[in-house]
Amino acid sequence: EAVSGAQLIAQALKAQNIEYMFGIVGIPVTEIAIAAQAVGIKYVGMRNEQAACYAASAVGYLTGRPGVCLVVSGPGFLHALGGMANATINCWPLIVIGGSSDRNQETMGAFQEFPQVEAGRLYNKLSVRPSSLEVIPAVIEKAVRTSMYGRPGSCYIDIPGDFVNLQVNKSSVKYVECCLPPPISMAEHAAVSKAASVIALSKQPLLIIGKGAAYSHAENNIRKLVELCGLPFLPTPMAKGVVPDNHPNCVAAARSMALQHADVIILLGARLNWILHFGLPPRYRQDVKVIQIDICAEELGNNVMPAATLLGDINAVTQQLLEEFNNRSWKYPSNSEWWEKLRGKIKNNEERSKGLALQKSLPMNYYTVFHHIRELIPKDCILVSEGANTMDIGRTMLPNFYPRQRLDAGTFGTMGVGLGFAIAAAMVARDRTPGRQVVCIEGDSAFGFSGMELETICRYNLPILIIVVNNNGIYTGLDASSWEEMLKFGDPATCVPPVSLLPNAHYEKIMSAFGGKGYFVKTPEELQNALKASVTDKQTPSLINVMIDPQSERKKQEFPWLTRSNL
Repeated sequence: EAVSGAQLIAQALKAQNIEYMFGIVGIPVTEIAIAAQAVGIKYVGMRNEQAACYAASAVGYLTGRPGVCLVVSGPGFLHALGGMANATINCWPLIVIGGSSDRNQETMGAFQEFPQVEAGRLYNKLSVRPSSLEVIPAVIEKAVRTSMYGRPGSCYIDIPGDFVNLQVNKSSVKYVECCLPPPISMAEHAAVSKAASVIALSKQPLLIIGKGAAYSHAENNIRKLVELCGLPFLPTPMAKGVVPDNHPNCVAAARSMALQHADVIILLGARLNWILHFGLPPRYRQDVKVIQIDICAEELGNNVMPAATLLGDINAVTQQLLEEFNNRSWKYPSNSEWWEKLRGKIKNNEERSKGLALQKSLPMNYYTVFHHIRELIPKDCILVSEGANTMDIGRTMLPNFYPRQRLDAGTFGTMGVGLGFAIAAAMVARDRTPGRQVVCIEGDSAFGFSGMELETICRYNLPILIIVVNNNGIYTGLDASSWEEMLKFGDPATCVPPVSLLPNAHYEKIMSAFGGKGYFVKTPEELQNALKASVTDKQTPSLINVMIDPQSERKKQEFPWLTRSNL
């Protein structure tokens, strides 16, 4: 019995429990998508390979099993590189399958010929081309396994165009079973006991929870550790919700102070990169003791010499620490001077945000908009957020109460991820948690990267709520009258500020063009009405275009290393 390359690929993916494929079909991969649907894999056709690849990578983070991005040769492959890099830098499992030119035309200048396997190596843990149809299942198993084992990341499989419709006898195919779940490693006992001793001697401890903790489903153990030891904790942006943001031990609202004065910091699946100011002075104490818990040995010791290193799965190592502290019965006192300082700072910062949120002036500022969004969106919704100010202020203003329910620009700071992430989250939610809403909050500039994915959202009838926080630009914009004035000086290419976008752009009309619902709002009342209508209608995709003050800024000093003073 004969089987084609396309069928072999689809059956091998199905055998590895792959559920979702995103992509754009064309020569030579169309048959692969058809074969995938035939074996029960869900295929979502996107409008740009970049968004397709972002979507597939988000599936990996949300489910722990990679999504697949399917692309054509040459330019199709190249457009997916952004998603591969973003997945690998965020440590999310992903499989990309790219068609490539026929083998008998290599070096001849074939249609879309490009050294894809070589190019893929920079962005992927594994970049391979099967040498024959017979080995396709084994290569796919290796790619899926490699994407998930150790520190997760992206893997690329190159499929020559002539493989797709080529047939081979089933009896000669090397079929393989589904790979085992990733093995769980634990830290050595001496390191656990050393870490516990350092924590027990701390005067100003701080626990930092990273998205590695969210990925390893460590929420129950981490919450127990926080409560057993009475530790203040700070989530990195995508780790919000591992322990709920409204937990009394959360010190996110005193972030800078907590980092600057902590004498012992426990890193749970978080890296000392730009997001955490590298762990260095002046943002940290010179003598801070760092306890690093990570799945990747090469990460240990980056930027700061650790006081203890615990190599292993975050959930398993947290369990080890719990057992250690159960034996020691140590608890950090809640009436310490450190807690007093932190609580004072939290109160102060929350009052400043509240003052800004309650300003009555029009056009609205960011804080007012987020205040109303927070009041009206469901507590358990999946929040996707990207933009500059939109993402930074949204992170402080919009709480997360559940793990893996915030997706944003991530470690790589990637703009353009929002709509792909929202589509992935809506597909996964539809299958696993029906009724859970996806709310995607975009800056107007961020929205522009993948705005045409609104058609995809409407085609698959994904009831996503998109909120575009529109300030007519990147960081800041111009109001309509300043814009008109500006144009009097001549050609916009020479006189309009590079950060400006067209004032009062009606993004909501793109949504209504495809059959979704669009709202254009300028006042808090209009915003409340649009939010209530969108949250109630669980069937229709909707977009609320919220006009805010083009000069609205974040309150000073939240991410001071990204100074935007020159804009």
